Amino acid sequence: MPWILSARLLMKPPRLLVGLLPLLTALVTSAAPSTTIYELKPGPGAGRHIVFLTGDEEYRGEEGLPMLAKILSQRHGFKCTVLFALDPDGTINPDNSKSVGGAEALASADAIVMLLRWRAWPDDAMKLFAEAVARGVPIIGLRTATHSFLFRPGVPTSYVSYNNFGREVLGENWVSHWGPNRRGATRGVVEPGAESDPIMRGVSDLFGDSGAYEVHPADAKILVRGQVLKGMSPTDEPDTYREKRSSDQEEQGINDPLMAVAWTRRHENPGGKANRVFCTTMGAATDLVNEGLRRLVVNAVYWGFGLDVPARANVAFVDAYAPSPYAFKGYRRGLTPADHALGLVLRAGEAAPAKSTVTPVAK
Repeated sequence: MPWILSARLLMKPPRLLVGLLPLLTALVTSAAPSTTIYELKPGPGAGRHIVFLTGDEEYRGEEGLPMLAKILSQRHGFKCTVLFALDPDGTINPDNSKSVGGAEALASADAIVMLLRWRAWPDDAMKLFAEAVARGVPIIGLRTATHSFLFRPGVPTSYVSYNNFGREVLGENWVSHWGPNRRGATRGVVEPGAESDPIMRGVSDLFGDSGAYEVHPADAKILVRGQVLKGMSPTDEPDTYREKRSSDQEEQGINDPLMAVAWTRRHENPGGKANRVFCTTMGAATDLVNEGLRRLVVNAVYWGFGLDVPARANVAFVDAYAPSPYAFKGYRRGLTPADHALGLVLRAGEAAPAKSTVTPVAK
């Protein structure tokens, strides 16, 4: 009877269809975009191409940088391409430190905005990144960009020297936490004499809910220092406890002196080209809710290109922005680069896997 045959087919698909499923899945995955590209609206950027590099396990750069790319493309005239760490199925997984989708975009990058943390990219991607740096493109580093790469001993790579990228190019590597995450937020204090720097135009009330880092930038112009607060509100008082610096084991007041949180410098490449570099240790996705910080980063892009920095750059959100709190394993599961398209509000994603309740055997 026909209906019986149809039911049997539904319950047990032919072997040919079962065999085709992996191929069909691969075709769908390969067709999915590995980057998010924001075509520009008219503006001072005049089509200059900024490549945004995301990939950190904690501070949700995969949410914050697409938001900045939307602003720079739609309000300032830059073409923006955002790259993500991807799993083989095409979903975004910032914990995948060996992945960067669409690295070929770096070949046409006129500038780089990056928030990476201890990446170990394959040589073909590293080559494209190194070539962009060598071309002298402006580099804007946020938060954990100071420790972007980590090639551990025994990892096959031609780019182990990039373990020192933070110090050599941005001005500082990872040193240590200074203000405590989730307990002591950071208020930005403009460095005396930096008020007239073009990057500071229209910037006020800088605040981030991530803790300050210990940093001692080399050959840098300090723009902003970070005041560690007693709590997580912009109106909280500065904290007063003492802390031992990791760099030299000397003790000081947590705010005496204040640690730098934003600076500029010039990096000279062996081939003769120089990068204009701006780095801030603020920049968690939740920090970027702060209008002053968004304007600081946008201004730094203008400065990097040698463009006239607006008196008060438009940094209004293009689409609604409600970033995830920073946390390890806190990324939104099941999202793809297409979820960051213009006109979309970032969806919640799939539920994180339940934590195991089994007590591991002590080793």
